[in-house]
Amino acid sequence: QVQLVESGGGLVQSGGSLRLSCAASASGFTIIIMGWYRQAPGKQRELVATTSRIGTTRYLDSVKGRFTITKDGAKNTVVLQMNTLKAEDTAIYYCYALVDVNDAATPYWGQGTQVTVSS
Repeated sequence: QVQLVESGGGLVQSGGSLRLSCAASASGFTIIIMGWYRQAPGKQRELVATTSRIGTTRYLDSVKGRFTITKDGAKNTVVLQMNTLKAEDTAIYYCYALVDVNDAATPYWGQGTQVTVSS
């Protein structure tokens, strides 16, 4: 029903930048929230940044001022611009969407994309 296709990620040196994009195929459904989570080895998955249907954004404290999430509602796409990357940002980044499916808020996940920041 809903698919999330991610692009971006890769290897960058500390202080560098990367851009992640996620496109949702959700024809006929309303996307309530869309954004990114990440999971580093041995750690729990954590919210990085999300944006809601009404434009409310939320960021992990450690990325505030460095990461920016933007959305194109018409295209169901979100972009995460990551600047001043640090080694501790290394993780698999997952696109996330909370979708209204028949009045039920249903979560969907992308396949994940690796971000590696070398120190």
